[in-house]
Amino acid sequence: MCAKPLPQTHLLHFRNMPKAAQHLPDDRSDAGIDLDVYQCVSCGLVQISNEPVSYYKEVIRAAAFSEEMKAFRRKQFGEFVRNHALQGKKLIEIGCGRGEYLALLQEAGVDAYGLEYADQSVRDCICQGLRVSHGFVDSPDYELAQAPFDAFAVLNFLEHWPDPNASLSGIAHNLSDEAIGLVEVPNFDMILKKNLFTEFIIDHILYFTRETLETLLRLNGFEVIEFTEVWHGYIISAVVRKRASCDVSAFDGSRQRLKMEIDNFVCQHGDRGVAIWGAGHQSLAAIALLGLSREIKYVVDSAPFKQNKFTPASHIPIFSPDRLKIDLVGAIIIMAASYSDEVARIIRCEWGDSIQVAILRDYGLESV
Repeated sequence: MCAKPLPQTHLLHFRNMPKAAQHLPDDRSDAGIDLDVYQCVSCGLVQISNEPVSYYKEVIRAAAFSEEMKAFRRKQFGEFVRNHALQGKKLIEIGCGRGEYLALLQEAGVDAYGLEYADQSVRDCICQGLRVSHGFVDSPDYELAQAPFDAFAVLNFLEHWPDPNASLSGIAHNLSDEAIGLVEVPNFDMILKKNLFTEFIIDHILYFTRETLETLLRLNGFEVIEFTEVWHGYIISAVVRKRASCDVSAFDGSRQRLKMEIDNFVCQHGDRGVAIWGAGHQSLAAIALLGLSREIKYVVDSAPFKQNKFTPASHIPIFSPDRLKIDLVGAIIIMAASYSDEVARIIRCEWGDSIQVAILRDYGLESV
């Protein structure tokens, strides 16, 4: 999950374990394997170091034979669709098997699609009238023909993935902004609490607690809306939302307004000119982004290591405050962030009312 190397010492070592939980042998000729379980010291994820089973891209569900599970899923999917206003919205189940849950999702009111790797399972889904494509999301730029989707479901499949970051990022790539998801994995918190050592199997590469599942989801562009334990505590069920990008739409308007304010301020002082006090990152950015290189006479700063230098990109000379004694300007714009009020007091103490002073605040220029 975090791409850090696993520790040298394993957490658990099991001998003569089944080499697969599916495609069972027809005779007694198969040999057992050793299973090594590790916990990452960086992100805390518990995982095995063995190679994934050959069929890790396929979903095989024995749960399809349980009437109790079907009843639970009908209720769960119905609430999921209602609670998040998904009626008629496009949802894709990643790893839909033979359509056991996909049909129930369709029944719950979503416009359901599926993705499955096993050829026969895809054919079975199509025979049922389900819209299922062949594939497995294994890269961040994976493309689904029907994308974007408003919602998705990954139901007890994520723990099989050798590269969960690539797969989750690929899913996010095919979702609309703020899409909703239902992600479920076996509950390792319960496995630990009840000492269920029989829950380890080579098919399951990853063993998630709530904490590590949330970390993985956040790393790949999702925020968790809700965590619950379902199906007698065996499953961690997470409702997630694709994380929205920061809304920076107002930045440009703010820059234009400030540019107009400063232009008007500079125009009031003609030949005497205007200086800026402060050569910190805020003032350097403001000078560059507002295009002030020709409007500002010079910059003053109290830090000796900045004096007799130039502002980067805009190339305005930077002097000590003593410059004001030999080359007095008509006005000063203070851009010193949290030190601005202190600087204003210094200017008033040294130069009185002979210089007009304005402070760059978060809302614009303030005359002081």
